[in-house]
Amino acid sequence: MKKFDPYKLVREQVKSMSPYSSARDEFTGLTAEMVFIDANENPFQSGLNRYPDPQQQVLKEKLGSIRQIKKECILLGNGSDEVLDLIYRAFCEPKTDSVILMPPTYGMYKVLANLNGISCKEVMLNRDFQLNVPEIIRAVDESTKLIFICSPNNPTGNKFFKSDIETILNSFNGLVVIDEAYVDFSDEKSWMTRLLEYPNLIVSQTFSKAYGMASIRLGICYASPEIISILNKIKPPYNINILTQNAALQKLNDIGETSKQIVEINKNKLLLIKELSKIKFIKKTFPSQANFILVRVDDANRRYDQLLQTGFVVRNRTKEPLCENCLRFTIGTEQEVLLLINTLKKLA
Repeated sequence: MKKFDPYKLVREQVKSMSPYSSARDEFTGLTAEMVFIDANENPFQSGLNRYPDPQQQVLKEKLGSIRQIKKECILLGNGSDEVLDLIYRAFCEPKTDSVILMPPTYGMYKVLANLNGISCKEVMLNRDFQLNVPEIIRAVDESTKLIFICSPNNPTGNKFFKSDIETILNSFNGLVVIDEAYVDFSDEKSWMTRLLEYPNLIVSQTFSKAYGMASIRLGICYASPEIISILNKIKPPYNINILTQNAALQKLNDIGETSKQIVEINKNKLLLIKELSKIKFIKKTFPSQANFILVRVDDANRRYDQLLQTGFVVRNRTKEPLCENCLRFTIGTEQEVLLLINTLKKLA
């Protein structure tokens, strides 16, 4: 295991601040017999009149048992975007520090950097949508605090070579954030299994994709207890509401259904890939380890408009770097996939 001290990266304001202590942080021995007159809540029971557990202990214990990771290594956010924002705010000094991004990739990394006054250095993926490791390492300087890696990547759908990510983790003394929003659809193991090996590693996941719970806005951060402690210091006290916590617990108690849906989505993806090869205006179908496929067509703007007119809302990625004339198709149900195939075959 490499030596790494995350406290050396923390902003001075965060080091010196005292976190807000909520009523439920100060008293945790919750029982049905207690009379709660500490948090200025409405006393009339509705199931929603009490503040939720600010540390989501039950949900973290359940998630930890499934993922085989200690709850002290888990932080939950109001969507993955809150997790990413907390990482910026804890470790990056505005107008001073920088991060490295590898376009084309998830756009919120750059949005959040701009929001927090952090400079972005962009190192383009190569033509095979793989990491340009030598250029990434050359881009690192004293101001570089974070490197963001989305694997499987959005919008390209591919995973990055494990050896390339290992090289970055071993050579960089800042934090490497691996966004695994689509990892459940991949044949690659999650990088959270290597947190002990790489203490500068942060892994982000979500309930929005494989778990099918995009509307509850629940993101997950896996990292060392030291990093999680730092993020907990600045997170809002009640960032995960009780409805979200209960919905997530219910989903985790029926993990078999999620597994079935993943199998079905991957099966439908293979069907779509096979049929796309028969459509003349589709020039290339890129390999995918996610629940979507990126395809290059003859004219992305034209095909996007045609599909919209036939009732299909797809994602036009033609303005993204290296994605000229590319459309992104999310994998739907078998019925939706078959309908898409038939529609594409009819387009002139």
